[in-house]
Amino acid sequence: MWSYHPDLLARPVPRYTSYPTAMEFTEAVGPDDYGRALDRVEAATPISLYVHIPFCEQICWYCGCNTGAAGRKQRLADYLAALRAEISLVAKRLGGRGRVQRIAFGGGSPNAIAPVELVRLLDLMLTLFDAHHPEVSIELDPRGFSAEWALVLAAARVTRVSLGVQTFAPHVQQAIGRIQPLSHIERVVAALRLRDIDAINFDLMYGLPMQSLADLDATLDEAIRLSPSRIALFGYAHLPNMIPRQRQIDATDLPDQRLRFEQAQLGYRRLTDAGYIPIGFDHFARADDALAAAAREGRVNRNFQGFTEDDAPVLIGLGASSISKFPDLLVQNEKRAGHYRDLVGEGRLAAARGVRVDPAQQRRAAHIRDILCAGGMTVDRAEMEAVRTAVARFEHMGVVSWDDRRLSISSDGLPYARHVAAQFDSVRADILAL
Repeated sequence: MWSYHPDLLARPVPRYTSYPTAMEFTEAVGPDDYGRALDRVEAATPISLYVHIPFCEQICWYCGCNTGAAGRKQRLADYLAALRAEISLVAKRLGGRGRVQRIAFGGGSPNAIAPVELVRLLDLMLTLFDAHHPEVSIELDPRGFSAEWALVLAAARVTRVSLGVQTFAPHVQQAIGRIQPLSHIERVVAALRLRDIDAINFDLMYGLPMQSLADLDATLDEAIRLSPSRIALFGYAHLPNMIPRQRQIDATDLPDQRLRFEQAQLGYRRLTDAGYIPIGFDHFARADDALAAAAREGRVNRNFQGFTEDDAPVLIGLGASSISKFPDLLVQNEKRAGHYRDLVGEGRLAAARGVRVDPAQQRRAAHIRDILCAGGMTVDRAEMEAVRTAVARFEHMGVVSWDDRRLSISSDGLPYARHVAAQFDSVRADILAL
């Protein structure tokens, strides 16, 4: 089904949840830039809020998120106090401008905090921001889910829940330090649906230690049977030098490049055969889901949560390490929870690093978004020569094709969409004429 090009697969490229990527963030951008960006938000501007909870009850070995153990209650309480202070600080700076359409809680594991603390955070945001019936989503660690959480999520009108499933194979769960039986996931899904929360996402992974094609196939069998509205199938990235907790994984147990490719291909085939609509290169949505509708209408976007139907031009990140996005600015909060608390405690915006996005970079960002989200882009005549030269290799390999000025990723070339997108990245490619 897909063409196998090991030389391309061996080349690391960003996931492009933003452009420029976080690798380009510097301390030359900071709280003053963030403050000015907030000041420029207009009254009717759609806004999305992202709230980061950098704690988990149990730390999984594979995880690359900015998170730590939630064992010390005072540490968690201090963080939540700082988070509430930041919410108040940012809301005051906006002064009622901007209309909040979505609120997303991520981490870490937001359910590492007590359910009542989630309610307090949500009530505060609904009170201080211009937010009338926003869509509310939350990432959950199924291992920390309870009947109380189901009640609270329903009462708080949470509209979408994302579950970190990863794999149903017990020996693979053991190899990544995340034990959660299939029966428990079934109970979590049933509890959510009992409370009329049917917009459920499963995060699954391939490329895990000791994971065979049969293991992934069996996991997909169960996922399809449970019928979540969305499935994200991510490839595990083993970076033990950057992520020390991954050193607990034996690299000799990892699938080789060919097997990873076959696992990704199997996932695509199984999920599309089951009726899921492919979104980008690693998301899948049931035909009745809002993301599938966005794909049909050409409205898919990409942000730090992955492929989304969220088209708000402003995303405000709250909490340690969270990233805010404006049309001309990307800015990240202080990563270290202690330093984050200190900044907010002094009444200062917590932004610590970022990058300005000038019109030329905005144009590149639009090209990257279109390739990843829409499978192609229409090239301006002034750019045609530079683009054709840059993607000539991909055209020769059958990864892309042309129809007049329309550049498209071929059906065989889907695994290399990010590699094509990287040709529009001023740091990683040579299309200097754009």
